[in-house]
Amino acid sequence: MPITLQALLAPNTSAVQFALKTLLGGGLALWLALRWGLEQPSWALMTAFIVAQPLSGMVVQKGLARLLGTLVGTVMSVLFIGAFAQTPWLFLLALALWLALCTACSTLLRSAWAYSFVLAGYTVAIIALPAINHPLLVFDQAVARCTEICLGIVCATATSALLWPMRVEQQLSGQARQAWQSGLQAASAALSGEEQGRKGLLEILGRIVAVDSQREHAWFEGSLGRQRARAIRGLSQKLLVLLRISRSVRRQWRQLDEQQAQHMAPWLEEVQALLAHPDQASLLLLRQRVWDAAHDERISSAEHYCLARLTLLLDNAMAATQALRGVEEGKPAADVPDALAAHRDVSLALLFGSRSALAFLAMASFWLATAWQAAPGGLVLTCVVCSLFASRENGAQIGMSFLRGILLAIPVAFVVGQILLPELSSFAMLCLAMGVPLFFGALGMANPKIGATATSYCLHFIVLVAPLNVMSFDVANFFNSAQAMLMGVGAAVLAFKLLVLRNPAWHGKRLRAATQSDLVRLTRRELRGADSWFGGRMADRLLQLARHYSALPEHERGRWDDGLHGLDIGDELLHLRMCLAVAQAPVVTAERQYLQQLEAVLASGPAPGRGQCLDAASEQFIEALQHVPGSDPLRLAIGAVLQLQKSWGKWCRRQEEIHGLA
Repeated sequence: MPITLQALLAPNTSAVQFALKTLLGGGLALWLALRWGLEQPSWALMTAFIVAQPLSGMVVQKGLARLLGTLVGTVMSVLFIGAFAQTPWLFLLALALWLALCTACSTLLRSAWAYSFVLAGYTVAIIALPAINHPLLVFDQAVARCTEICLGIVCATATSALLWPMRVEQQLSGQARQAWQSGLQAASAALSGEEQGRKGLLEILGRIVAVDSQREHAWFEGSLGRQRARAIRGLSQKLLVLLRISRSVRRQWRQLDEQQAQHMAPWLEEVQALLAHPDQASLLLLRQRVWDAAHDERISSAEHYCLARLTLLLDNAMAATQALRGVEEGKPAADVPDALAAHRDVSLALLFGSRSALAFLAMASFWLATAWQAAPGGLVLTCVVCSLFASRENGAQIGMSFLRGILLAIPVAFVVGQILLPELSSFAMLCLAMGVPLFFGALGMANPKIGATATSYCLHFIVLVAPLNVMSFDVANFFNSAQAMLMGVGAAVLAFKLLVLRNPAWHGKRLRAATQSDLVRLTRRELRGADSWFGGRMADRLLQLARHYSALPEHERGRWDDGLHGLDIGDELLHLRMCLAVAQAPVVTAERQYLQQLEAVLASGPAPGRGQCLDAASEQFIEALQHVPGSDPLRLAIGAVLQLQKSWGKWCRRQEEIHGLA
């Protein structure tokens, strides 16, 4: 059965519950808006559908973000009208710049609160554009829109919390366990080799980012939700460290000769087997055995480094298991790390902001040139679509889904609004006439695959029907508004098509430059929170590189390898600095000199012929470390210096393979 028919005719229980909650919240908002005689009751109904989410915490968070953005947009609309009411071109230009700024900020924020910037952008258009011919009424319209939107938020939040509540924090336990299992599997795959571990690496990075994004929603679900949200931060950080150590073990393994590798193979296989079926007691027992083997005087330095890193791997596997228990029990550790940082791309934000400004100015120019009475409605819709989707790389595809929703809404709204409603005369009949189409639309909203089209269908059905206490029915006005909607969305989609990221190689170069900048900062950044800062940003970048991997020509796919090389060097640098911090050896001067030289090398970047730039600095620092009383952290630090040297040389040789010695 096709996805659409399955979602509408054979929905699951949760989809039916979501549809009923959304419909009841919207009906309550509409009844109160009509009862209180608000100017545009349809905005209360639309808001209830806009903030509708399957989980209660998501509804509260999205409602608060929408409320904040609405208040900011309301204030800015009054300011714009007051400053530019007599100069239409300046008003439209200021509105275009404001829309671009809000789109760029929502792109940079990379958080659920980015929705506030979305609302701040298009709320100005909703309030200010209809008031451009009547500037003295802008304050009244601003108050009316705020009242209607707040009413919709309150009604949607109340129904979501009271009827079949589905809490984010209840699902966090299952998602956290899946992320934990994927993390251990990815660590095991990384021990087998880089090519086998690539798929697992992407899977666990995606899971970590996904479960971490739910943390903000759980914060609004009481004390247990907040505790689990804090515990998720610890689990995410522990899983990133686990991936880092597993890759470092594999890098160290490649330094063994054939005889040493055969000697270490049983240990590696035993660790891999235990990671596949982890048990806290077995992990602890194996960790002690590996630690004892690492101190066997008969093994070489390379074998010692390998066993010592296996010990760290088991330590972090146990720490991740403990963090998982903290999420499930709602008892985070006392020293919860910082939240994962996100990669913020200013160039991409400016590109997406330009999309919004271009689409708005194109539609505004058409309005001024034609003086079409219905054009402001299309212009408002252009702002809405640009604010919502201009910050998406697949904005044109989502815009087309939005357009399909409008095409579906037009005939249904015509039948309901122009044929049925003139024959009806009560609120109950209004609910029946509008409720049936909206119920099926809400069923579609519960399915992520058709959610964009279904949401567009619901919203534009409400706009075209426009329920009021005193209805007026005009077929010509109906089709005029429908035509303006299609043109408004079409202008947005056209802008998405014209300003699009068509060059994945350029995107990869910027990601590599950002990675290089982070490596430079990592040489002097405070160690507290450095794992979450670097790991979160690199996870974000690797996921972006993976999305563009198949679009790149064969010779350009080394951008993914650039990301992995940067990840490896950053991991070794963190490992080195942490070992030196634990050892507290009297090598402060030598450490500072080495990190300064490393910073200079990283700042200049990898290039053909630069593979030996770290050799002299590494030899001097290792010699300084060997002249102080030995300890396990110092031996691990020496291994980290050697790995930094080798990883840098490998990255530079990779550039030679791509670009040649020239």
